[in-house]
Amino acid sequence: MENLIALLVAAPLLGAAVLLCGGRRLDRVGHWIGTVLAGASFVLGVVLFGAMLGYDVEARTMRQHLYSWIPVEGFQGDVAFQLDQLSMTFVLLITGVGTLIHIYSIGYMEHDERRRRFFGYLNLFLAAMLLLVVADNYLLLYFGWEGVGLASYLLIGFWQHKPSAATAAKKAFIVNRVGDIGLSIAIMLMFTTFGTFAFGPVLGATGDTSEGKMTAIGLMLLLAACGKSAQVPLQSWLGDAMEGPTPVSALIHAATMVTAGVYLITRSGAIFNAAPDAQLAVVVVGAVTLLFGAIVGCAKDDIKKALAGSTMSQIGYMILAAGLGPIGYAFAIMHLVTHGFFKAGLFLGAGSVMHGMNDEVDMRKYGGLRKYMPVTFVTFGLGYLAIIGFPGLSGFFSKDKIIEAAFASGGTQGWILGSVTLLGAGITAYYMTRVMILTFFGEKRWQPAPDPDTAPSVEPGIEVHPGEMPHPHESPKSMTIPMIVLAFGSVFAGGFFSIGDRFVNWLEPVTQFEHPHPPISVPVITGLTVAVLLAGVAIAYVQYGRKPVPVVAPRGSFVTRAARRDLLQDDFNHVVLVRGGEHLTRSLVYVDHTLVDGVVNGTAATVGGLSGRLRKLQNGYARSYAVSMFGGTAVLIAVTLLMRAV
Repeated sequence: MENLIALLVAAPLLGAAVLLCGGRRLDRVGHWIGTVLAGASFVLGVVLFGAMLGYDVEARTMRQHLYSWIPVEGFQGDVAFQLDQLSMTFVLLITGVGTLIHIYSIGYMEHDERRRRFFGYLNLFLAAMLLLVVADNYLLLYFGWEGVGLASYLLIGFWQHKPSAATAAKKAFIVNRVGDIGLSIAIMLMFTTFGTFAFGPVLGATGDTSEGKMTAIGLMLLLAACGKSAQVPLQSWLGDAMEGPTPVSALIHAATMVTAGVYLITRSGAIFNAAPDAQLAVVVVGAVTLLFGAIVGCAKDDIKKALAGSTMSQIGYMILAAGLGPIGYAFAIMHLVTHGFFKAGLFLGAGSVMHGMNDEVDMRKYGGLRKYMPVTFVTFGLGYLAIIGFPGLSGFFSKDKIIEAAFASGGTQGWILGSVTLLGAGITAYYMTRVMILTFFGEKRWQPAPDPDTAPSVEPGIEVHPGEMPHPHESPKSMTIPMIVLAFGSVFAGGFFSIGDRFVNWLEPVTQFEHPHPPISVPVITGLTVAVLLAGVAIAYVQYGRKPVPVVAPRGSFVTRAARRDLLQDDFNHVVLVRGGEHLTRSLVYVDHTLVDGVVNGTAATVGGLSGRLRKLQNGYARSYAVSMFGGTAVLIAVTLLMRAV
């Protein structure tokens, strides 16, 4: 079975190659090729999962070595794969949810003339993410890491004729390159410290290495995770990434790109366990981002951007849990998987709403859609209940475990983190209830379609006529069936994972799981969580369910206005990084011109001037040379006589 691991990556990679190089002759069947090969990778993942279950718990790690990638003296980089419980979890999530998104895209992108290329990019995305999670060394992981960055750039900017989409793609690419610097430095530090890139030797020798080196490596890995998983301070690209087609949003936010940072930290758990300061930094980043994303999600009227803020916040929960060490690693991955179901379902549901509303994204122009889109309403509603942690659904089982682990982290830190996670749960219930009410309840607030010349459609695949009123309708089965499947996962996955602690026991050989022991009883924490959840729902209902919703948002307070602008993150980046970079560049140019060039040019001028004066002594006249010799001789005689007299 080990020899089949490479095929997990090869299947979607083959699809990408065929679709991107095959030309227009494949336009009619390209979407089927991409979907079938994504599905083939999922089927292969299920087969390998079944084979893994047949092994003893201690012997479930599969390895496949293809060839030596970079074999030089003292430097060995292998193309080799490792499939253990952690990577298998990601394989099933990536290929399963990824295949559903491929199926959904068949209907969603039906009218796009570049659909074949779109599916080629989707396949490339899956291949890069799969390579990232099955690599057995950090160097190969980095190759997949960069592949994910490339694929995200291509998909976010798929409609590059829109300036906003092209700008968003560049922004995502550049911000992620900042994080990638951290990963590249971490890999260099690993090689100089351990002499290898392989997971086994690196993670097995952390106890024999100084805490300072482990802290440096851990902080660089955290920087990389912040970039890919859109955590503070590298979170600014995620909201703009909504400029891509909606299936891309579902893929990036649920199963692939933003989960890469959580995987990296969990996979590198031994490094963080040996570096408490780096581990604390992970917790702080997760806690700050958890609240940051939730607050941003409260103020967005664009349905996709509200869900983007939600993603940022939920990944914050996962990063926080991963920073708690062995008591949190398994819960971080468990929430990652359940989040993959309900967040993918929410994004696909948002795409279904847009499909029936002339591609309108402003929720203030929705209202009452539950009557016209019953399947979308039910599946989106189940995803809503799951993400807010409604008792019995998936999010309840995974998010509540993170809250318990936060309280169990000990001392004052435990109470602070527990309070932050509870507050985040309440805000999540508030903004997601707001999304539900604005979209599916109340009176219809539909507006005529704008003139595409002045306000181009967000999703160009749908034909929109100026002045035409929306005619909401249910989406085709190619779109609703994946939403139904994901809704089942949103409802049942968390409970299934929690029976007998089967999920944490599954990951225990990799995460070294330790049961958390919070200072207050688990039923009390559960009661507090449900109370906070209900409070968030109630506040949103009072604000949006019992009052008319204006089509144009009121000005609001300073906090509201700041949240609409992503808490001024772009303004901060512009002032600190862009303007700061400009001032730094000008200062360096000034130093270069005045100091560096001054020294160089001054030295050259001095030498040139001195040589010009000395050149005058070489005039070619014998009498001048005779006078010079006579003068020199006279000086020597005078000095000699003076020295004797003294």
